[in-house]
Amino acid sequence: MSVVKSIELVLPEDTVYLAGSKVDGQVVLSLNGTLVDPLVKVELVGRGYLEWNEEINSDKDYSRAVMCNNKADYIHKTKTFNIENWLDSGTHSFDFHFILPPRLPTTFSSRIGRISYFLQASCASREFILAKARKYLMVQGTSGIRRNLIQSKVRQRFPLVVEVEKNVAYQCCFKKAPIILRVMLTKNTFAPGDSIFFTTEIRNETGKFIRKVVFALYSMILYKGFTTGAERRTLEDRNELMRLESKTKAAAFQVTRINTTLTLPNLMPISSLSMANEIMEVRYELMVTVHLPCSMSTIVARVPIVIRAAPAENHSEQGSDPGAG
Repeated sequence: MSVVKSIELVLPEDTVYLAGSKVDGQVVLSLNGTLVDPLVKVELVGRGYLEWNEEINSDKDYSRAVMCNNKADYIHKTKTFNIENWLDSGTHSFDFHFILPPRLPTTFSSRIGRISYFLQASCASREFILAKARKYLMVQGTSGIRRNLIQSKVRQRFPLVVEVEKNVAYQCCFKKAPIILRVMLTKNTFAPGDSIFFTTEIRNETGKFIRKVVFALYSMILYKGFTTGAERRTLEDRNELMRLESKTKAAAFQVTRINTTLTLPNLMPISSLSMANEIMEVRYELMVTVHLPCSMSTIVARVPIVIRAAPAENHSEQGSDPGAG
């Protein structure tokens, strides 16, 4: 029977940590007997990794598949607990804290890549590891700009308007008339967890009713990697984050207004214009699609959306980390 009964990491449940904030927790070690000269430590690790396959010279007879990948190390801190000589049987608790760097990317996972952060506690004796425990953290990246400052700047701007017009045939294609789609936002910069309020205006000059409008938020991720021969490669991936479908009646020869709200997830990678990331770039787009009556065609309006997150209020970017060992 091992002298170490169990080792656990105790942290607040379901916590999302802002980059630059403090991580507080405990290592709880349970022993079946006395442990001589133990080494108990906890590590904070953050890293990113990408991998995908692509075909080179796909238009030629000698095409071949190559693997593209990239990786990044964001943080690695260690706290070693000071223990004199031995630990008696029973349960022992060790407090720790780490301060996250202020410019970390957000926790992320997809079929192409992963950015992850975790704490790992271990207990060893005479260079033999007796027990380990690992717990993953949810980290929200920040733009380095306080949110109230962003909002004060946004309030000074005029509403953002995107307008698209398309001529549509109706009455057995004997007549044509335009449908004008306008999307209006008071701002286009948001933080994770915010609600996006916007107004869609449909000016229908045709003789047909419009009954379907789809609102969707997309992320466009540009992955940046290298082949085994150190050749730079990129891969763009587009994903639908949320979708809302409106069964409306945009009457013929009338203007219809639709007020819509989309609530953002609480954990999102921030837009790349806010922070450089060596393995990927992220953009967001709000897309409003009007499905035309008696037709397979659509009218689409695209609005760029910027995601930023303010840093933790009570920390300094140059602050020391006495608990990091």
